Amino acid sequence: MRTISEKRYKVTSAMRLTGLLLMIACAAIVTSCRNRQTLISNQQRLDDIDRMLKVQKELTKNSKTDIWSIFDDNLKDDEQQAMQFVYAYMPLSDLADYSSSFFLANVKRSLEAREATAWGSTLPEDVFLHFVLPLRVNNENLDSFRLVMYPEIMERIKGMNMKEAALEINHWCHEKVNYRGTDSRTSAPLSTIKKSFGRCGEESTFTVSAMRVAGIPARQVYTPRWAHSDDNHAWVEVWIDGKWYYLGACEPEPELNMGWFDEPSRRTMLVHTRAYGRYFGEEDVVAANDRFSELNLTSNYATVKDIYIKVENPEGTPADSAKVEFKLYNYAEYYPIAIGFTDKSGVARLKTGMGDLLIWASKDGKFAWQKFSVPEADTLMLTLKNR
Repeated sequence: MRTISEKRYKVTSAMRLTGLLLMIACAAIVTSCRNRQTLISNQQRLDDIDRMLKVQKELTKNSKTDIWSIFDDNLKDDEQQAMQFVYAYMPLSDLADYSSSFFLANVKRSLEAREATAWGSTLPEDVFLHFVLPLRVNNENLDSFRLVMYPEIMERIKGMNMKEAALEINHWCHEKVNYRGTDSRTSAPLSTIKKSFGRCGEESTFTVSAMRVAGIPARQVYTPRWAHSDDNHAWVEVWIDGKWYYLGACEPEPELNMGWFDEPSRRTMLVHTRAYGRYFGEEDVVAANDRFSELNLTSNYATVKDIYIKVENPEGTPADSAKVEFKLYNYAEYYPIAIGFTDKSGVARLKTGMGDLLIWASKDGKFAWQKFSVPEADTLMLTLKNR
């Protein structure tokens, strides 16, 4: 006959075994959930990614480079979706020039920053995808900046909130890079560190890259031409706690929305940025392309107005798909700060600042142009002619 102590021992052992099995089961469930973490939920975006992946695969079907086998690896769900987003909208040159393992390493680092920072979980889907995940900012060569500089930047901002981190990273950028005019090819971030200088387009590319390392959404903002002087300029916007703010790249200030260009930007006719991939957000899209979207950010800086250009054929019918160039006088030329095409009713639209533009419309060898003063009207009628 078993003693009471023996029975108690067996019951206790069974309970411990049951508890251990429950702990193992919970750990397995947690791990499984992590592996099934969804990065993209917008169905419209998922459909477009699927469409563009088919386009990419068709364009690269004869390539001798191993491009697509990375998706056969055992990737987590968020890694899989991130790689699909990156590959769907990637320039063909990047597909050919860089290995899939390079992009996967950078995707993993981006997801690591998302988990490691207090603000990572607050980022909306579209903000993370367009303004944190992509490596490419401009026409620079891609490099391992995100992989190499992650420990240094994350250590620098330890214990800071999102705003403090953005301001501190800009100080870090200023320690690495100062302004100097260069050529038109934008240098890669690590190359910019090595030479220690860059023009505004390179400083802003560098600063955007540094912000994204820390999981802070950032984008290069650009005015193609100033309205008041012969030049252009590029700077940076960062997304902090639900709102976009601007700063001068590698030009640290004590607060956001401060820069030497505060006043000039109030007179600008167009400020824009390029978002990686097809954009489904709320901001005004100047041009929607398969691989990138050009966003109109002018209203963040200046008083703006929607203007409408109505283009007609010589016989008076609406000119569908006519090219409309919105030109600003700068550097002794009329420079097209934006280019659009008319819809079926013959109308093209632009949100622009309160200044003067030369509007040039053309189609099938016919054209028309006229000066347009934005403060004085909102609609311009043009009739195409042979001249």
